Amino acid sequence: MLVACELILEELAKYLETFLIESNAHWLRLHFNRIYQKSFQNKNILKLQKWCNDILIKNPNKVFESEDFTSLQENALISLIERDDLQMEEVKIWNYIIKWGIAQNPGLSSNPEDWSDGNILALKSTLKNCLPLIRYFQMLGGDIYDHVKPYKKILEENLWDDLIKRYMTPDRPISSVVLPPRVILTQELPHRLTEPFSNVINEEHAAEIASWIDKKADTYSMTNNPYEFKLLLRGSKDGFTRDSFWDLCDNQKHLVIVIKVKDSDKILGGYNPVGWDKGFFDGYKICKELYFLIEKWCCTNFYFKSCKMYNRSDLLF
Repeated sequence: MLVACELILEELAKYLETFLIESNAHWLRLHFNRIYQKSFQNKNILKLQKWCNDILIKNPNKVFESEDFTSLQENALISLIERDDLQMEEVKIWNYIIKWGIAQNPGLSSNPEDWSDGNILALKSTLKNCLPLIRYFQMLGGDIYDHVKPYKKILEENLWDDLIKRYMTPDRPISSVVLPPRVILTQELPHRLTEPFSNVINEEHAAEIASWIDKKADTYSMTNNPYEFKLLLRGSKDGFTRDSFWDLCDNQKHLVIVIKVKDSDKILGGYNPVGWDKGFFDGYKICKELYFLIEKWCCTNFYFKSCKMYNRSDLLF
């Protein structure tokens, strides 16, 4: 598709773009990070860019908290922060924009008190297309004071004056453009299954495991879990044998395995993002994997749940 765009084969590029979105969305999700980056390398792949952003506006941390956030292309960043439905607090968007801008200026201190006039002008120039997209007048006064004030010199003078005026004398007119507040999406994900997908874990467990996988500080609820858990193998039905595992799980990526310990309430499990490969050294690979333990115990007739998470690096599995 990128080749078609470079050769100005617009009709072919549009066809491939539509085909991928409508017929291969699962493949796009599996390779999301790469697809997202590549789509913004060509200004003509608009449908794919929108498809990616429609996912990211609901889960913005996938971009803003990623390790390579500061290497994000400017057009990709702008396409997100200009969206009215970006699900992130405005002050957080501001902080990420500042972080991105500083990273584009090697050697620039993270402390604005150390900046020279040249440093201020450089950052202002870097962020000239981003700053007008921030909803300053939708921030709380405390956020303006704590997070925006230290960088007020990169703002237009009339904007800072209008911010002060708005919070001190809200009835007075201002000259700055006041962007509307972002739309908060409240729609919950539909219930996916009519019967339990597992005899070992429930929807609540699945949401918590998904939170660990995404390294979220706040746990997903059962209604906003972005992942669908599909049953591949059930030992009681498919057998607890090596052959049944390889027949049903070979080369399956993003695999969660859970095992209930006999005669106890303990559930052991692990998450494998890259998948087992039967043909690769008898299934062994090197990767980072997430292990977890879910344990229940009874106390004064009430049940409590204890969930522990373990991160293991460079493990053989």
